[in-house]
Amino acid sequence: MAMAFKMATTGMWVTDECKNSYMDMKWKKVHRYIVFKIDEKSRLVTVDKVGGPGENYEDLAAALPKDDCRYAVFDFDFVTVDNCKKSKIFFIAWSPTESRIRAKILYATSKAGLRRVLDGISYELQATDPTEMGIDVIKDRAK
Repeated sequence: MAMAFKMATTGMWVTDECKNSYMDMKWKKVHRYIVFKIDEKSRLVTVDKVGGPGENYEDLAAALPKDDCRYAVFDFDFVTVDNCKKSKIFFIAWSPTESRIRAKILYATSKAGLRRVLDGISYELQATDPTEMGIDVIKDRAK
């Protein structure tokens, strides 16, 4: 398995699948969102779930586990006040209160490495509960 990038601080590797799925979402618009997870045994960041182009933000929120950390990217389409269609990519660091301390630390220290691989992120959110990453927060940031 080819690796795209090693995260120096934690020794984690980001798989090519992560970068390729992200590029497909960014350029080809074949995904609405991607959820990434860290496999602690293999020390790899992998794709956990992918949302099709017809899915929405509520589908992404439902795809995140209630008791474990994840990273996610979401392609948010909107119309500006000038009536222009735009798209912004959000990076979400999901670290729910119920998750293990070890997982929270691992995800926090590995985030920068994954962000370097995912070029073109417009905004970043960190959330510990669904209210911190609601669609209203996304819309407000995208203005």
